[in-house]
Amino acid sequence: MIFKKTIELIGEDKFNLLQNSTVLVVGLGGVGGHATEALARSGIGKLIIVDQDIVDETNINRQIIALSSTIGLPKTVVMKERLLDINKNLKVITYHTFYNFETKTEIFNHKIDYVIDAIDTITFKIDIIKECLNRGIPFISSMGQGNKLHPELLEISEITKTSYDPIAKIIRTKLKKEGIIGKVPVVYSKEEPCSQNSKERSPASNSFVPAVAGLLAASYIVNKIIE
Repeated sequence: MIFKKTIELIGEDKFNLLQNSTVLVVGLGGVGGHATEALARSGIGKLIIVDQDIVDETNINRQIIALSSTIGLPKTVVMKERLLDINKNLKVITYHTFYNFETKTEIFNHKIDYVIDAIDTITFKIDIIKECLNRGIPFISSMGQGNKLHPELLEISEITKTSYDPIAKIIRTKLKKEGIIGKVPVVYSKEEPCSQNSKERSPASNSFVPAVAGLLAASYIVNKIIE
C-alpha cells in the first residue's frame, strides 16, 4: 500500500477525504510542479493541471519535471506521466494551455474542491483569486519567489499581512480598488528580493525557494482537506 505511512499519520477517514478531493493546479513551474507532486504523494484522488509551456533547459535548476530527457516536451504531458508513475490510480486531467479569460470557463466547469495558483501573470492571478472567492472554492496563491535565497523566510499568510513582496502589493492594491472582499491566503517570503545586475526581464531563481513554496502550498491544501 503506497499510502501506508500517510494513513498511519492521519487515519483512514481523513485519508479518504484526500482520495475524494479534486485539486486544480495552475502553473507547473518551480512552485506548481513541486506542489502537484506533493499532492499526488499525499493521496489526492484527482488533479487538474494547467500549463502551456514546454520544458526548457533553463528550467532544470528549479523545476521537478525538468530533466535533460524532458527538454522540449509539454510540461503537462511530462507531469501527468510522472504522477501516474507515482500513483497509477490517480485521475489526471491536463490542459496544455494558458489560463486566461477564454480558457477559464472550461477549466472551472469541472467540480473543483481546491485550487493552487502558481502562475506568474498578475492579471490572471487576480482572476483566479476572484473566481475562487466567487465560487467559494478554498485556494492558495503563490506570490513572488524569484530573486530570493532563503526558503526559511517563506510562510503562509493572508495577503493583507504580507511584506517585501512586490507581487503581493500589486494584487492587494488591485483587489482593494475593485472592492473584492474575502480572505486571500498566500505563500510569500519576508525576504527582500536580491538586486539584479543583469538586464533579464524575468527574475532569477534557484532549486530551493520555489520548491519549498510549492510544498507549503500543497501542505496548506492537504491540511484544509483533513481539518
